[in-house]
Amino acid sequence: MSKEGKLPRITPAEAAAKIREGAIAADIRSQAEYQGGHIGGALSLPPERHRDKLRDNAAPCLIFYCLGGKRTAQAEAALAELGRGRECYILEGGLQAWKAAGLPIIAKHAAPDIMRQVQTIAGGLVLFGVLAGSLVSPWFYLIDALVGAGLLTAGLTGFCGMARLLAKMPWNR
Repeated sequence: MSKEGKLPRITPAEAAAKIREGAIAADIRSQAEYQGGHIGGALSLPPERHRDKLRDNAAPCLIFYCLGGKRTAQAEAALAELGRGRECYILEGGLQAWKAAGLPIIAKHAAPDIMRQVQTIAGGLVLFGVLAGSLVSPWFYLIDALVGAGLLTAGLTGFCGMARLLAKMPWNR
């Protein structure tokens, strides 16, 4: 690990070689995303469970990844701190690069990730509100206002109530 919490990047081919030598891949996405597809043998390490999972794992080398690399880069300082004392890397390009390199993944089920579910439901509610508001009663436009307020709140605060609710649904476990 270099200074200032920066972790070196590693290509999918280099990561695959290190994993064959005993390194552990650590998927920092949500549990639902992990189940939708992950590197074989990867540790599911969503942000709320970082510390507990790594404390119990004695792997000398960790390779952190997300879907495309953005979330891993954003969490780099925290991941560097969690991996202190070990050889740590960030998988360049994340799981998308891994798949593009022709490397295998494990998929438990194909439920769309939480944000796609939020977008689908929010879009459906807005469309319904507009159609019902124009064809039935203007009161249905309140649906659009509520969905817009929820999306604005999520964008400004990072808290998305619909995403939290959807994460508890049985198809996302």
